[in-house]
Amino acid sequence: YYSCWGSGGPGSAFLPFWLGLVMSCLALGMLVRSLKDPNPGASWLPRGEGLRDMLVVLGVTIAFVAFLNVTGMVIGTAIYLLILVRYLGRHPWWMTVAIALAAATFNWLVFVRWLRVPMPEGIIWTF
Repeated sequence: YYSCWGSGGPGSAFLPFWLGLVMSCLALGMLVRSLKDPNPGASWLPRGEGLRDMLVVLGVTIAFVAFLNVTGMVIGTAIYLLILVRYLGRHPWWMTVAIALAAATFNWLVFVRWLRVPMPEGIIWTF
């Protein structure tokens, strides 16, 4: 159980609760406004290349989450970024690898070493 308020001030559920509440209110406002508008406008779904890119990002994200227990957070993040930066950005391989490794290393340094947040290590990391 996560509390919104503890003896020392805001608890671990304080920020997620209020952010979720604000986002829900904004979404409700957008829904009401869209239902009142007689002209629905253009379709909100992308088409063509935009649809393909969206489906690739969705697929890679699902695979990232599905294989998190195998790859672990650090290696999984590097692979995730490697695929997306190369596919979406069409950057050279050296830049793609540098971005993926730098981001994964930065995440490891901040969350694992500095903040001591337990991250999934995965089967690969334990070897």
